[in-house]
Amino acid sequence: MEPEKLEGKLVSISKTVMTEMIMPNDTNPMGNLMGGYLMRWMDIACAICAARHCESLVATASVDHISFHEPIRLGDVITLTAQVTRAFTTSVEIFVEVSAADITGANPRQSNHAYFTFVALDKSSGKPIKVPAVIPITNEEKKQFEVASRRRELRLILAGKLKPEEAMELRNFFTEFK
Repeated sequence: MEPEKLEGKLVSISKTVMTEMIMPNDTNPMGNLMGGYLMRWMDIACAICAARHCESLVATASVDHISFHEPIRLGDVITLTAQVTRAFTTSVEIFVEVSAADITGANPRQSNHAYFTFVALDKSSGKPIKVPAVIPITNEEKKQFEVASRRRELRLILAGKLKPEEAMELRNFFTEFK
């Protein structure tokens, strides 16, 4: 008898952690990591996470606001932690956090974070395919899961793919305070 397959996947199954050391070619004239390099690494970590969850090829569909809180200096070591927050029909939302510290681990700090959206693609046709659901377990996973639909609606409104009056989650959110 074959084991029963879950309708979804645990967040921990696809969680991705990536580490990079900031080298001279990665920095601007001020000795700080260039933002574009960081965004590239964030995209890579998130793509790996999304592909693991979807068990397919993925393409970046959108990137929400990337917050740059703390500078990352030459010689720092950064750790990017990406995990899926929610799956929709053919897409997944990935949250990525970036922390930085010196090579010994001293002076640790949260530096950046963002939400990326990826679309799962069929390997042969390149067309979008359905993705497994997400099974949140921890309180933080459940919180991320719950508010993901609001973030999705906001992304769709900003992209012109959804009219504000059609945004059910956001409408409910704002009408709760009337």
